[in-house]
Amino acid sequence: MSTIIDLANTIFQPLINLGAAPLMTIVLTIIALFFKVKPTRALEGGLKLGIALTGIGAIIGILTTAFSGAMADFVQRTGISLNITDVGWAPLATITWGSPYTLYFLLVMVIVNVIMLALNKTNTLDVDIFDIWHLSIVGLFAIFCGANLLVASALVIFIGILKIINSDLMKPTFNDLLNAPDENPMTTTHMNYMVNPIIMVFDKIFDKIFPWLDKYDFDAAKLNNKIGFWGSKFAIGIYLGIFVGLLAGQTPTEIFSLAFTAAVCLELFSLIGAWFIAAVEPLSQGITDFANKHLKGRTINIGLDWPFLAGRAEIWAAANVLAPIMLLEAIILPGNKLLPLGGIIAMGVTPALLVVTRGKLIRMIVIGAIELPLFLWSGTLIAPFVTETAKKVGAFPAGLSENALISHTTMEGPIEKFLGYLVGNASQGQIEFILYAALALAAYLLIFVWYAREMKKRNAIYAEKKA
Repeated sequence: MSTIIDLANTIFQPLINLGAAPLMTIVLTIIALFFKVKPTRALEGGLKLGIALTGIGAIIGILTTAFSGAMADFVQRTGISLNITDVGWAPLATITWGSPYTLYFLLVMVIVNVIMLALNKTNTLDVDIFDIWHLSIVGLFAIFCGANLLVASALVIFIGILKIINSDLMKPTFNDLLNAPDENPMTTTHMNYMVNPIIMVFDKIFDKIFPWLDKYDFDAAKLNNKIGFWGSKFAIGIYLGIFVGLLAGQTPTEIFSLAFTAAVCLELFSLIGAWFIAAVEPLSQGITDFANKHLKGRTINIGLDWPFLAGRAEIWAAANVLAPIMLLEAIILPGNKLLPLGGIIAMGVTPALLVVTRGKLIRMIVIGAIELPLFLWSGTLIAPFVTETAKKVGAFPAGLSENALISHTTMEGPIEKFLGYLVGNASQGQIEFILYAALALAAYLLIFVWYAREMKKRNAIYAEKKA
């Protein structure tokens, strides 16, 4: 096993050291060249993807930094003690990539993806290499809780296969949400969307018990058109900034600064989301030509990061409504020790809500509020592992007390973190944990199978409409 880890390090470490944007620029360019795209066009698409990733990361950094300060003021003002600091996703990615096991898990999943493509079990080629850390952290947490590498690898492969299958299931919905043609290759294997089955359970409950609520629903984009600026992303950012600033007891200058920062960030998210679409245009044509020539028209999709959906207004409308709800739940939720700071804008939550509900905003908000405790409890559960690992790799945030714990509120894959905890502890031979782990894994698989069947029914309806 150590030989495989060394091989993974040799192959991927020099690329990973470049950072996410250069890495994905290289990956997309190479894949485009493989599909016979002209070199200049292939490089153009790769550079656009790198620029988009850099832009989205910069905006997220600005937004979370601004809100983190306000939320820290809120804690100081109220005296509410939530002793785990939410540092956002970026430090967790750094921590995870600091482990050589992440490269090993990456190599394993590349092999699994190729095998699935060869056996015609998927039409998705996952190129979102950087975000393997979402899956790796589950394996690393299982090891932290007592699993050996073989058991952790089996758990990673199990979840990874379902992620890839899910990317195929969601593809027609992405086309519908983006008003994109079938030949558009964009999909995603992002861990964001592995909470889809749970969301769909509540969505079906809505269908049975609360269908009348849908008549009060509204399209966020249409609302923006009707009421102009006051329903725009700019305005939503202003409202959120003022609300949080008032909670924090900030000065008028600080409140307006926070409001304007939120406003410009939310608007820029939409703009940058369009860059992802432009980035894959050269590859899209190359894949279409390749499939027509070599695969008898078989469609090959490309698994990207989630922000190609960032232009949908519902994502931001729901996220901004859920922000104060998340704060309230964090304060009153039993067992939670995590204060939402870096994850106050719920990007680990709302994209999946958009896909399952297809943009029904009332459902997105209600179901989002119901599922937020999963993220808070998951972040609390994993905090000791994150803190210890951060200290080992030298990524513990400066300025925090040595005794402080760190985590992330809306970290993707909350259910999978619980699976890692149960599987890790079951590996120690405790009968109760073995039983809990077996039941949890069985339930996880069964609900995914049910969800897959429901998504196939939805996709058949899409196909009928196109026909």
